[in-house]
Amino acid sequence: MKVKNVSLVEKGTIVTPKGFQVAGLHSGVKRKRNDLGVLYCENPANAAAVYTLNKIQAAPIHVTKATIAKENKIQAVIINSGNANACTGKQGEIDAYTMQKVTAEKFGIKDHYVAVASTGIIGLEMPMDKIVPHIAQLSLGISDEHAKAFGESLLTTDTFQKSICFQTEIDGKTVTMAGAAKGSGMIEPNMGTMLSFITTDANIEPNMLDMALKEVVNQTFNCITVDGDTSTNDMVIVLASELAGNESLTPEHEEWSTFIKLLTNTCEELAKQIARDGEGATKLIEVEVNGAKTDEDAKKIAKSIVGSSLVKTAVFGTDANWGRIIAAVGYSEVEVNPETIDMAIGPIKLLEDSQPTGFSEEEATDYLENEHIHIYVDVKIGNGSGKAWGCDLTYDYVKINASYRT
Repeated sequence: MKVKNVSLVEKGTIVTPKGFQVAGLHSGVKRKRNDLGVLYCENPANAAAVYTLNKIQAAPIHVTKATIAKENKIQAVIINSGNANACTGKQGEIDAYTMQKVTAEKFGIKDHYVAVASTGIIGLEMPMDKIVPHIAQLSLGISDEHAKAFGESLLTTDTFQKSICFQTEIDGKTVTMAGAAKGSGMIEPNMGTMLSFITTDANIEPNMLDMALKEVVNQTFNCITVDGDTSTNDMVIVLASELAGNESLTPEHEEWSTFIKLLTNTCEELAKQIARDGEGATKLIEVEVNGAKTDEDAKKIAKSIVGSSLVKTAVFGTDANWGRIIAAVGYSEVEVNPETIDMAIGPIKLLEDSQPTGFSEEEATDYLENEHIHIYVDVKIGNGSGKAWGCDLTYDYVKINASYRT
């Protein structure tokens, strides 16, 4: 199969793929920033989604699962931030369905073509007196201002909007994919406290889209960790408008791998932006593991390293304390040979066959001043490889989370 080039669209947004519009505004759920947004497609888009594996799931998760299950099509996603509508009992379900119904009426579409997503504080009743009247005020568009207003409406403790857009060519047609996301703390997917909305104009049936999404999420969003907590609300939704004009994509299509690359690049970039914006974070940590028995083993080791509080604090403190890294390898519950491990941070080799290299502490400290830190581990017992992303653990993480509700 051919894998064509996938290129970044520098000024692309969530509405660059054909058929999509967005809106965002301030309804008063939050004190200042936009807190209500909608993603809309001009036709019912083929849809696929993955959800948090936390056994306590918020009302919007229940509603969206049931909605997508009906036809695997979504035309609008209504999103609020500031209130998670989680652990709110029957009233929470009623409120989520009310948001769905009011949004459907606003755009003249079927109720079950509307997905619902919420993020924010758990356990508070939804301020429906603020949300419902403002849904009617959502004004769709495709401008950069509309995209920014929508992106802001997703945020909670995030310090910046997460957005990306890529293009490729399939069947001689330009196919575009874009995403917008939020996520900053409580990040330990499957899924963490994150919402990700991905749009594409590719022609692909829902079952194929679902298969592709599950494959890619496992290698991207499920490879990030900020603090080890898994939230109650979180999901990734992909909508395909089918307006690009390519032949319907299946694994038998000669350019299926190109589509997978397009989806992988989109999800990986959003995942890295989320990891970089961990609450109080100053650095993105990327861990690459090679030489494991399987790819899954390599991913587990990488997540063990990037999820270690001691590794995170060492990176924050620019301390090349490789003992913390190798300890995380050892407790990853993955088979390794303690005598054959190579390790490096950036270009600096720390271990060769589990023996210290006598590296320069000064050079290591200088490297750890960078904002993007790479850690490489080769356990040398197989051909498995995997990556994971996270961030450093700072004083501000404690400060932010100690006062989250106040």
